[in-house]
Amino acid sequence: MTKTRISPPLAPMLSKSAPEVPEGGYLYEPKWDGFRCILFSGDSVELSGRSESITRYFPEIAAEAAEQLPSPLVLDGEVVVPIDGKLDFDQLSQRIHPAQSRITMLSDKTPAWFLAFDLLEDADGNHLDTPFEERRARLEKLAKKWKSPFFLTPTTRDAAVARQWFETFEGAGIDGVMAKPLDSSYMPGKRTLTKVKHKRTADCVVAGYRWHKSGPVVGSLLLGLYDDQGQLHHGGVCSSFSNAKRRELVDFLAPYVVDIKDHPWNFEGAEGQAMRRPGGVNRWNAKKDMSYVPLRPELVVEVEYDQLQGDRFRHNPRFARWRPDRTPTSCTFDQLERAVSYDVKEVLSGRTPQ
Repeated sequence: MTKTRISPPLAPMLSKSAPEVPEGGYLYEPKWDGFRCILFSGDSVELSGRSESITRYFPEIAAEAAEQLPSPLVLDGEVVVPIDGKLDFDQLSQRIHPAQSRITMLSDKTPAWFLAFDLLEDADGNHLDTPFEERRARLEKLAKKWKSPFFLTPTTRDAAVARQWFETFEGAGIDGVMAKPLDSSYMPGKRTLTKVKHKRTADCVVAGYRWHKSGPVVGSLLLGLYDDQGQLHHGGVCSSFSNAKRRELVDFLAPYVVDIKDHPWNFEGAEGQAMRRPGGVNRWNAKKDMSYVPLRPELVVEVEYDQLQGDRFRHNPRFARWRPDRTPTSCTFDQLERAVSYDVKEVLSGRTPQ
């Protein structure tokens, strides 16, 4: 360890994907579905996100950090919002808002938690070069004095338990499992950790596309799913294409282009209906062009996805293949696999699911 102090911003250590839980010399944790955050507690409190400060968006965490946490202290963790025992990313993302009055209202109505999984600095100095096993031991000792909104993520050295967590805890909003080498130092910005995430497939209607920012090629496909009333909902976008494929898609999709007035997502015709439609203002960037080219809902695509958030894909699905053998009306919500419900407090308790 060293007495050199860590100052924000600091790039968090990152992870690379693996198809299954690795074995040998790892400490395993649940992979949380929230905002990655490095918390600095000193003369003031700073919550540092991946690209910017997020302190103003979570005043309840900053206030409690000033009250509860010793100084100096630097923690790596995740900011989440629990709703009825499950992490809710939609409610979390509502915090990124320009109006402080709205942020204050939400911090009272749906308060956030900070889930800590690494200690980077304490009164003894910074621990970037300290093995993770020792950093974790220091963090566990420190966390004994915590109360909400600060929680310590559970861990296990047993790969079998980690695999059980992977299968069971998804219903609490857990994104997968992390594997961290016990002897590893903390390497800001480096992908030295391993993540295992859930992957599934679904058949979706291709109901439109957006142009790519680079020019007149397809940027993303707009995916649709039918509910049990026959309404076509916007479920997300698929955008993982090579430049050559983006050019090919322009010609391939041209015969399906239709006037918006003849499309299921016609805003005027669908006014008042409880359905998801694309084209609204982007929450993260109000200036971003969200317009799209409507297509006759006749093409079906198979996509790979990890999990659902309400009635949409939580992360952008990946293109798998076209499905000419599928009818658009078969692309319904009931084909989707939803995780069994599980309370996030049970996850934080560290108890092995039965």
